[in-house]
Amino acid sequence: MKKVLLVAALAAVATAAQADTLKKIKDSGAITLGVRESSGLSYTIGDGKFVGYHIDVCTKVVSDLEKAVGRKLETKYQPVTSANRIPLTVNGTIDLECGSTTNNAARQKDVAFAVTTYVEEVRIAVKANSGITSINQLAGKTLATTTGTTSVQTLRKHERAAGVDFKEVFGKDHADSFLLLESGRADAFVMDGSILAKNIATSKAPNDFKIVGEVLAVEPIAIMLRKDDPAFKKAVDDSIKAQIKSGDLAKTYDKWFLQPIPPTNTKIGLPLSAATKDAWANPNDKPAEDYAKK
Repeated sequence: MKKVLLVAALAAVATAAQADTLKKIKDSGAITLGVRESSGLSYTIGDGKFVGYHIDVCTKVVSDLEKAVGRKLETKYQPVTSANRIPLTVNGTIDLECGSTTNNAARQKDVAFAVTTYVEEVRIAVKANSGITSINQLAGKTLATTTGTTSVQTLRKHERAAGVDFKEVFGKDHADSFLLLESGRADAFVMDGSILAKNIATSKAPNDFKIVGEVLAVEPIAIMLRKDDPAFKKAVDDSIKAQIKSGDLAKTYDKWFLQPIPPTNTKIGLPLSAATKDAWANPNDKPAEDYAKK
């Protein structure tokens, strides 16, 4: 019995130590943000500088967390990829993942998500002169997507893709996937619309590309954090809800989607969608599967 109680006690201690992020950042005086190098919501402009919609959202969250823990926090940036973002969140390397991660039921088994900050539409980008305008024209084509993402699986499940046979090639990150399209090694790039739009807008020849075809999926995008840490999740959620209520989140959206952005001062030009407006009006952390039911 003593051995059983000891094991249970050690497990409880380990769980508490792993999950108490507020104590971790207070004691260390630092918080680590997982950031992307070429996402639509988080990307680098060089020299270790990361910018984007979710970077600004997370910066405001950190400011509110400083008030919660009663001290100034050093913000550290850890580049992550689609493939390693979840493991690095689970093992404590990063405290907040401020990229472009879809909140879905499978991922919720390993991590938690803050309330939805953006609702994404998965689309297809092609060269403007390709003649491709729909899913059913992809037969025999080569499609690029990014390792660790679900976009091609989403495409295969779409009713319009039935009987459409295509080849897949994978980029190590979104910039690499776009390069596959840009260089002609792929005929299309399947990914979140914001990522496609950002890579097109910041390319050497934006007019050479376009986003076409049917919406493949509607997915909630959220800031990711460790599972089973309700106090930390509440603090993050409260900050985002405050940003929504004050209008700061709308201003942040306008800054990154409707105004010129670095490094090329090009506009992405994606108006706020009805689905994103609804997510802000009714803050929640529902997974993508709930959106598919609508």
